[in-house]
Amino acid sequence: MSAHRGEFSSKAGFILAASGSAVGLGNIWGFPTNAAENGGGAFVLMYFLLAFCLAYPALMAELVIGRYTKANMVHALQAIAPGRLSKLLGKLTGFYGILVASLILAFYSIVAGWMLAYFFEPVATLLGLKTLASWLTSDSIVRNLVLCFLFLALTCSVIVAGVEEGIEKWSCRLMPALFLMMAGLIVYVMLQPGAITGLKLYLIPDFNQLLDPKLVVSALGQAFFSLSLGVGTMLIYGSYLRPEESLPSMGAIVTLVDSSIAFLAGLLVLPALFVAQQQGLSIYTESGSLIAGPDLIFQTIPALFKNMGTMGIWVAIVFFALMSIAALTSSISMLEVPVSFTIEHHATHRRSATWLIGAIIFACSSVIIINFDALFGLVVTLATEYSQPLLGLMICVFATWVWHRDLVLEEIRSGHPDVEQSLFWKIWPHYAKYCCPILILVLLAQSFINS
Repeated sequence: MSAHRGEFSSKAGFILAASGSAVGLGNIWGFPTNAAENGGGAFVLMYFLLAFCLAYPALMAELVIGRYTKANMVHALQAIAPGRLSKLLGKLTGFYGILVASLILAFYSIVAGWMLAYFFEPVATLLGLKTLASWLTSDSIVRNLVLCFLFLALTCSVIVAGVEEGIEKWSCRLMPALFLMMAGLIVYVMLQPGAITGLKLYLIPDFNQLLDPKLVVSALGQAFFSLSLGVGTMLIYGSYLRPEESLPSMGAIVTLVDSSIAFLAGLLVLPALFVAQQQGLSIYTESGSLIAGPDLIFQTIPALFKNMGTMGIWVAIVFFALMSIAALTSSISMLEVPVSFTIEHHATHRRSATWLIGAIIFACSSVIIINFDALFGLVVTLATEYSQPLLGLMICVFATWVWHRDLVLEEIRSGHPDVEQSLFWKIWPHYAKYCCPILILVLLAQSFINS
């Protein structure tokens, strides 16, 4: 089965693919403004702490289950369940994970389409295609459908090629490009007037807020969602890992890389915001909080680039190329969740399964686009604020309460022979069994309170 399913050919391939899955648009536009609104450096410290206290244990649960079962989410959870009831629960959880991953990809593709539009707009401007440039930044149903279709087609074209030639190959190309673009943009923005003000807000901690419940819950949510947990993406990637790889080391590296990219995003976005303010642009909402989310990316940042003249056009191209790459590396992993199930459960060829699932997701995206005001926010909230933590909780329960501890140890030991004597094994099974579910329940409770 492993040969048929494919596997990552190298450590670097897995790390870049898993990090690419984790590094998404939420990290790049969400983390910096969350930090600025919640104590600056204090939030950054709490985020890194919770990334390893919450995200890493949950990530390990997915990786261990995935590599042991070498299967999609539905079959994997059924395989480790010993009884009829637990197998049924595993089956339902797996199907729900596939549904949620598909829903996330449906709205994610719409936002990613906007990124492509803002990437092509400065290119069209340079070529003198003013009508096209204007259309690309218009908020029309046709534009949204066309760009969403284009983005999903790009995603499908990667998945069609398989694990090594598709996911791994393109992750090894796109992730280094993302790092280089981000580094170049950080250097450029830091040289602009006003950047240091944003940098101070980001890095200087307000320790009075360190134990503020709002800061802790915000960092908790950011840590969980930033690693793309709960919907089976990491479980699937774990199923493509070779037996000789050390899972604790791999998980720690992926967590560190993802957290580091979130931190770098802060070094780019917060200084850029205050560069915009220096140029006379408003960076605060009516309530007094910093502009965040889509308004930040599609209004404030483009206005900043326009104020930079010709150089701003080139900076805009690099910035939205960066955002498009971040979107693509995440969408690849999300599409692989339903595709892997379709291939294995229905013995379907990868090409047919990919384009069929892609078409279904585009149909869902189209319904959301046509009924945007009624559906977009609802789908985002249902999938990310409620379903993703609930699924993460279920995976932790299966890995530590349902699955036999000796089998867990045996699987981890295959790539880490002395793991039983390590600090990891002394802490992780107990922590993932009790503390990690409690933290996820806190996150779920906060979501219901906020709603």
